[in-house]
Parts: sequence; structure tokens; C-alpha cells
Amino acid sequence: MTEQAELAAARARMVQQLAARGIDSPAVLAAMGKVPRERFVPGEQRQRAYDDSPLPIGCGQTISQPWMVARMVQELELTGRERVLEVGAGSGYGAAMLAELAAEVHTVERHPELARRATTLLAELGCERVTVVVGDGSQGWPDGAPYDAMVVTAAGPRIPPALLEQLKVGGRLVLPVGEDLDHQQLLRVERLGPEEYRQQVLAQVRFVPLVGEQGWTDPGT
Repeated sequence: MTEQAELAAARARMVQQLAARGIDSPAVLAAMGKVPRERFVPGEQRQRAYDDSPLPIGCGQTISQPWMVARMVQELELTGRERVLEVGAGSGYGAAMLAELAAEVHTVERHPELARRATTLLAELGCERVTVVVGDGSQGWPDGAPYDAMVVTAAGPRIPPALLEQLKVGGRLVLPVGEDLDHQQLLRVERLGPEEYRQQVLAQVRFVPLVGEQGWTDPGT
């Protein structure tokens, strides 16, 4: 069996495992089965691309485990018409997933090197619906606001007010939050009105710190 055939088989097994663990959106499962995760990890990690674990991608960052990516995207309840903000582009894998499910994706990355890599790879894969920008994602991305949905791939000590402000009424925000760098809660926030939000705890998680003006200014402390 060729390497590509092995990776395709591993991707199919991953999708089966996600379904067994409660990912029941046909659209999300189809996207997970389509996007080549092995392209978004360093070469030495290719054979581990479909393990259900986070993997290092450089600059002290990770690509989240497949189940976590699928769970967070599923909670956004995308229909294909949405404008989405992703905070933490990382390797670009999450943005590629979102591009399969939404009309327009803006993804913010604070590390210029990761942003360049993600931009190049997404272009190679034909992800034309994605715009990668370098910036402080804890402040959102006002140029594309308001957003129908948002997903944050790093954990801050609290929900950044800028994200709440840039979320449309009726929109959904999924993000990890916690004052402990080792333990956070994965939250789903829905904007019900101009000043009204509904919050739900989805899981206990551990993410890299959200560094920025409305996140951790010094995660070492």
C-alpha cells in the first residue's frame, strides 16, 4: 500500500471513530474525511496525522486533536451561508475545515511565520474562501465583523469582550476559557440580543494560551 493510500485509510478510520464518539453532523464528518490533515503537520509527523491527539506545528503551537476540531466546528451549526472568524490560524487546518462548511472564513494568527505557512498551504489546496491575517486575535478582526460564528483555538482567562461585540445577534462563539493554564472549560456562547448572551459549558479541556490584549498578556505568570 502506498503512503497516500495508508493516509486515506487512516483518515477514513478517524471519521469512523469521530462518529462513534458523538460527532453526528454529516457535513462535519464529510469535511473531516475530505481535508488532508497530513498536509498541515510537519513532515516527521505525517504518519501520526490521524492520531486523536494534538501535534506540534512550531512556534510553541499545536494542531488540535481531530475530535476537538470536529466538536468545536459542530457546535457552530454551520449551514454554508455564514461568515466565520477563527482566532488562531495555526497550521491552517481549522480554516480549511471551516471553508468546507461556511461561505467566508477570516482567520487571525499572531505568529507571522505560521500565518505565511497557512496562507501558502491553503492556496495550494484551493481554499479560496479563507483570508489569513496577522494580528492579535484576542481583539477579533473588526474588518470582517459582524460574524455569524466564531471559534477560538487558544484559551484566555475570560471571554474577550471584542469577540462578543463582533458576534451577530443569533451568532455562536465556541472557545476555551479558564484562569488556570492547565485546565479550562470549553464554552458555547450564543448572542440572543444586543446585550444578552447565553453560555453553555461543553467540556473540560486544555489549550495553549490566548496571548493578546484581551487574553494573556504574559502567560508565564
